[in-house]
Amino acid sequence: MEEKDIKETAAEQPEKASKKKKDNQLQKKIEELDDKLSREHDSYVRLYAEFETYRRRTSEEKLALVGSAAADTIKGLLPVLDDCERALQILEKSSDEAAKEGTLLIYNKLMEYLKTRGLTRIEAKGQKFDTDFHEAVTQFPAPSEDMKGMVIDVVQTGYLLNGKVLRYAKVVVGA
Repeated sequence: MEEKDIKETAAEQPEKASKKKKDNQLQKKIEELDDKLSREHDSYVRLYAEFETYRRRTSEEKLALVGSAAADTIKGLLPVLDDCERALQILEKSSDEAAKEGTLLIYNKLMEYLKTRGLTRIEAKGQKFDTDFHEAVTQFPAPSEDMKGMVIDVVQTGYLLNGKVLRYAKVVVGA
């Protein structure tokens, strides 16, 4: 029996070697495919991240464009507000109540609409001069010591749009 076992074992060895070689090849192929899958997954994740960045950036750009267009439109309406304020000042001395009332109505409607869009006045008169909100047109001798460095008069009203300066207030500063 021993001789028979040796013959069977000798016959099995090339078969085992062939099987081992095949197993090694399959293992190598699995590793190659695993590496390829890993690279493909990494590539997918990177592409997805790039796409998300692109999508976020384009939506931010669209939002900025809409905000810029709104700011430009509102900035174009500021001279109309200035004209309404001048008309109201002139009409204060007038006896024409209908003209006063009509102009005030138009001014209030326009101002209320612009407030809903984020527009606010920069209150300057009597405030300390601040270059973040005011533009000094001229200096004038201060009537009192406590008015030095303060805004004495407003030449043109300034406005903020959503907390950002849309137009600086043009002011006269006490010296």
